[in-house]
Formats: sequence, structure tokens, C-alpha cells
Amino acid sequence: MAEPTRTPEDKLPAPAAPEETLPWLEELPPRKIVAELDRYIVGQEVAKKAVAIAVRNRWRRSQAPEDIRDEILPNNIIMIGPTGVGKTEIARRLARLAGAPFLKVEASKFTEVGYVGRDVESMVRELVDVAINMVRTEREDDVYPQAEARAEERLLDLLLPPTPTPPLPSPASRPGAGSREAGENPPLFVVSSKGDVTPKAAEGDVEAQERRRRTREKLRQQLKEGKLEEREVEIEVQQQGFPGLEMMQPPQGMEGTDVNFTELLQEMLPKKKKRRTVHLHEARRILIDEELKKLVDMDDVVNESLDRVENHGVIFIDEIDKIAGERGTVGPDVSREGVQRDLLPIVEGSTVQTRYGYVRTDHILFIAAGAFHVSKPSDLIPELQGRFPIRVELQPLTEADFVRIMTEPENALTKQYAALCAAEGATLEFTDDGIKEIARIAAKANERMENIGARRLHTVMTTLLEDVLFDLPELAEKRINFDADKVRARLGKIVDDEDLRRYIL
Repeated sequence: MAEPTRTPEDKLPAPAAPEETLPWLEELPPRKIVAELDRYIVGQEVAKKAVAIAVRNRWRRSQAPEDIRDEILPNNIIMIGPTGVGKTEIARRLARLAGAPFLKVEASKFTEVGYVGRDVESMVRELVDVAINMVRTEREDDVYPQAEARAEERLLDLLLPPTPTPPLPSPASRPGAGSREAGENPPLFVVSSKGDVTPKAAEGDVEAQERRRRTREKLRQQLKEGKLEEREVEIEVQQQGFPGLEMMQPPQGMEGTDVNFTELLQEMLPKKKKRRTVHLHEARRILIDEELKKLVDMDDVVNESLDRVENHGVIFIDEIDKIAGERGTVGPDVSREGVQRDLLPIVEGSTVQTRYGYVRTDHILFIAAGAFHVSKPSDLIPELQGRFPIRVELQPLTEADFVRIMTEPENALTKQYAALCAAEGATLEFTDDGIKEIARIAAKANERMENIGARRLHTVMTTLLEDVLFDLPELAEKRINFDADKVRARLGKIVDDEDLRRYIL
């Protein structure tokens, strides 16, 4: 199995001391995986621990002996908890941290075979597309300097077209013993080791070539300094698509055929090229894209991507409770149970046909999540329950959790709004008692109405800062401070008024 590679996000020169490169999430110890999730998600230690163990087990399996490696199946997880407590956020952060292919889907958008809608196998095909884009990006990052150098040479050829080479004289007109006229210097020819005959350049041609070389180097220097970015050049580009082909899409639910008819027709039809006059910075982008396509071997990308999907892929199935219901009922529930039956072979391990090849799902890690307000995990069909042996219950968020959510994470709401105000040259600050008051109001609103967890903080903060953000460009005082009294003065009336609270918060 080819070991996946991981490229750093920024191509910075390496420091003198050896700096540790960003490892795969699977290569981190479980404690460090939890620490990474702690930077963005408050609480839910049990769920983080279960996810960290499952992800780390992918690496442990790759280190196991080959004779038992295929027998080690992933322990799929099902997360149970109300909305807004961090289930989706855990998935989102895993996707950003993982170097492995990761896909998040909603179970509610799939339908039973025979009904109009998406079939469950499409999630595997989407995961393959994610892996293709990931590996191709890594390969392009590796060869980007080379593609940039090639594109620069092509730009210089556009700015300073090469001089046409003089045609070779025909054998009949080549100077011989009897064809030489008096007073003429016979032209000289250079014969290469392969037998190629080229006329030797005269002294005037040598000087012209030297002048041209100096001019080219000056243009190269101006290119690097960015002095020619707005100059217009004419380039030949390949037409991206043909009108009408976009309309020839397969019916919904039939995206999985091995042949992509649109791509097949585009391959069969002749490649049309057209000349465009564009600015030099746009021409550079087009030429670099063309060179990257030439340098990246797509067959190698596809092979590496399929390997990553089969051995490192993670699929997060959200809203799985929406396809659960009491068995024995009639009507739409029949379709729900049909989705579960279709999902079962994918989770337990089967072979899915994609346009890049066949993919086995035996070792893909599945993490499911659902609020289970109406239904229970036991309402899933027993076979599907058995394929999610790890069950984790996420706890509802309290007022103290809201305070932590607004202060501890790196992307806390208070920091987000402070950054928005900083764009207008203003400073937004919240006192400790102001944050506690916002958390109290959000918790109170969740108690009196539907409990939507941390999402209630968004509605409370939006209502609190609405007038400030509207008047911010004209405000004379650019230092805005919210304490508990200001928060109560702005939100107290809304919280106490039942009708207003229902529509605003």
C-alpha cells in the first residue's frame, strides 16, 4: 500500500532547526486528537474520546501484520444528542484536521431504491471525488514551482516571439565545387552527432541572438517585479465545454454508472481552441493550469485516491434519526426502513462501482449522529444497529457551557464579532458579567422554547449587536463595550415579552 503523503499548507523556506511537519490526524495520539478538538468544541469529552480512539485505530491497523490487517474492521460510532451540542462541529473539525478523505452527508436526503431521490451508494462516489481532489492538490503542490517556471517561459515567448529559423537550402542549391561564384564566401553548416545539418549563424545573427537574449532577461526581470501585469497578450486556450452537454445529465439516483456520458462525449468530440486577449496575470493563471495538467499523472492520482478511500476514508452520516421509525407502520416509514436496508450493505462492507473503479467499503469508518427526539436508536433495524457498536451520548449544554463557548474556542462568537467590528476601525469588548448575562438569556430562551443548543447564542448575539453593526460606519465612538447592564437593557424587553421572544429569539 502506498503511504499517503502530506504537504504543509504554506511553502515556506525550512528553518535551520528541524520543524515538525503537520502529521495526519491518524498519526496523532488520541490525547492530542482530543486536544485539537478542544480548541473549537467545548465539553463532550466522551464523544471526543470515542472519535479519537476510532481515528487512531486506522493507523494502528495499517501497522498490523498483513495476514490480520484485512480482518480488523472499524468500530463505527453513533452519536446521540440534541441539536446544537457539537455533533456536526466534531465532524467539521475532523474534516479539517484529517489528512484522510472525509465526507459529511445527511441521511434524510437518501431514498429507497425505486423512489425518486439519491441512492446511498452516491456517498461513496462523493468520497472518491473528495479523495481525487485532495490527492491532485497535493501532487500539484509538489510540481507547482516547475509549472510556474514553464508558464514563465511561455509568457516570455508571448511577449518576445522567437525568430523564425531560416529554412535549410535544398540539396540542389547547396554550394558545390562547380557552383561557387568568385568572391563569394560559402555558407558554413554544422553537422550534429545524429547527422542533423544546421546552418552556422553568421556574426550578425550571433549579435541579434545576443540582443534578443538580453531583452528576454529584461522582460523576465520585469515579470518577476510585477511591472507587466496589466499588459495584454493573446493566448490560445482550449474551449472548456460544449453548449448543450451540461443538459445531458443522468437522472437523479443514476449518477453511479461506470461511464460518465458527458465526459465521454467531450473526449470524442474534437478539441476546439480559440484565441483570447487577456491581461498577463490572467494568462499566467491559465498557462500554469495547463502545465499542472501536463505534469500531474492522473492515473497515479486515481490509484492513490482509491487506496486512501478504502483504507483511510471517513463518512459522517448526520440526521440518521430521520430514517428511524417504529417498525410495522405504513406510509412513508416504509421508505425510511428501505433506506436503512440500502445503507446496511455499505456500512457492513460491499463493493461500489464508481467512474474511477470499484471501491470496497469494508474499512471505511462510519460515524452517525442524530438527535433522536422522536425516535430511539432501537428503532433502527437490528442489523444496522449492530454495525454501529459504539454509542456515545452527548450532553445538553448548560449556562456555564455557554460562557465557555463564548470565551474559550479559537473561533468564539465574541472573537468573530470583534473581527467584524475591527474591519470598520472599531473595538468591540465584552465584560465577564456581560458574557454571563448573554449566556443566561440564551439558556433561558432554550428552556422556554425549543432547545437548539449553542445555535441560540447566534440569535441572541445577532439581536444584541444589530443596531451597533448597522450604525457602525457613522459611529463617532469606535470603542464599544458591553456589560451586563447594557445586555439587559437591549434584550430584557425581548426576553420578558413572550410574543417577541418567540419570533426574534
